[in-house]
Amino acid sequence: MHDQFDVTLEDVDLLGEVELTTNLIIAASEADEHLSSEEIDEILGVEPQPPEPRREA
Repeated sequence: MHDQFDVTLEDVDLLGEVELTTNLIIAASEADEHLSSEEIDEILGVEPQPPEPRREA
């Protein structure tokens, strides 16, 4: 009889998200203070966006 709960799942995007979350948890647990937004962005691989030019009204 086939077990409907015996499935193999492999989702590349999900695995990537789990890795990022794990890296963030490890970094947070090793930090003495709260992580800054910049530190979190670096851990997650977020590239800083240059500020948009201000528009004159």
